[in-house]
Amino acid sequence: MKRRVVVTGMGLLSPVGNTTDETWEAMLAGRSGAAPIQRFDPSDFYAQIACEVKHFDPTDYMDRKEAKRADRYAQYGIAAAEMAVCDAGWDRSKPAGDRTGVIIGSGIGGIETFQEQCTLYLEKGPRRVSPFFVPMFIPDMAAGLVSIRLGARGPNYCTVSACSSSAHALGESFRLIQMGKADAMVAGGAEAAITPLSVAGFGNMKALSTRNGEPEAASRPFDKGRDGFVLGEGAGVLILEELEHAKARGANIRAELVGYGMSADAHHMTQPAPSGEGAVRAMEECLSDGQLAPTDVMYINAHGTSTPLGDIAETRAVKRVFGDHARTLVMGSTKSMSGHLLGAAGGVEFAVCVRVIESSTIPPTINNDDPDPECDLDCAPNVKVEREVEVAVSNSFGFGGHNVSLAVRAYRE
Repeated sequence: MKRRVVVTGMGLLSPVGNTTDETWEAMLAGRSGAAPIQRFDPSDFYAQIACEVKHFDPTDYMDRKEAKRADRYAQYGIAAAEMAVCDAGWDRSKPAGDRTGVIIGSGIGGIETFQEQCTLYLEKGPRRVSPFFVPMFIPDMAAGLVSIRLGARGPNYCTVSACSSSAHALGESFRLIQMGKADAMVAGGAEAAITPLSVAGFGNMKALSTRNGEPEAASRPFDKGRDGFVLGEGAGVLILEELEHAKARGANIRAELVGYGMSADAHHMTQPAPSGEGAVRAMEECLSDGQLAPTDVMYINAHGTSTPLGDIAETRAVKRVFGDHARTLVMGSTKSMSGHLLGAAGGVEFAVCVRVIESSTIPPTINNDDPDPECDLDCAPNVKVEREVEVAVSNSFGFGGHNVSLAVRAYRE
């Protein structure tokens, strides 16, 4: 029999809040994290806005020496992991041990370090490149640093699947616990890709919104006026535990992870399959894995990036999977507020699903003022919805055609 897997802790660092509670309260209030880019001068870029993390001090979570040797994405991952461990009530006086693992995904990893060191190399030569360059930019280092801090000697790696990275991290952690390979996992994602190089790259491929004059209105999933996503950053990390392991230590069980589905579009480097066929298979596998009927699901945290093609494909996919019930549930996008956190998006959005189940409240999809007729499902436009939710699904779809769906259910004995 598969072992049951429960959520016992969460840590969020996002453009709308530096803690889980701050992020959740901002989302319920419909506050956008988008603003003109502050980290560098964006004047020459197509997209001059982003959803940056604000007022973050890494020394709240690590000493200055450690912070200096960790790329910003790893700093975010460590901060979210520390929050999650605290929320779970783990005993930090002893190592987490051989039966605890860490999987923290990242779509891009330490691109800030990569850009800085490339510039240094080109301007001053190879001897000026930092000896910490490689360990700072590789995307697995957030997972490695967290495992070192916790003394977690179980499975430890990084999932890299673009915008599906942290959803894959959660799903793979779920499987490892189910199969008895671990009793607890620290799982999620971290990203810090608001750099000149990545903003130029995403902007030049026409993926980003150029609504530079009104940044708070730029991310508008399912709205007719959407013109691309708003780049975000941050981290979302959760503590997953085998049920009996959690009960034995008296943990506060927040919800149960019950389903994991994944697929590939095998269609295009960046565009989704127009019919949403890959997303359909991921959602169907997720429901089957969790032994769920479509009518069990009352909330979907959509991938919902505010791109012209992506929002339509996801809407079509949800209609195919859920049939008439698609018009009963809410399919909202919190990216309307947080922007798109790339490899960290799935971790943050899965945590939102847990909060929805706990609170019976669904965050709004802001800026949905003129709905696209092809995106005609209820997205909780502009106003939060009070509704009891027993089961929620989180969708994450990445460049390369990677699709992941996760199902979380209210915990019942």
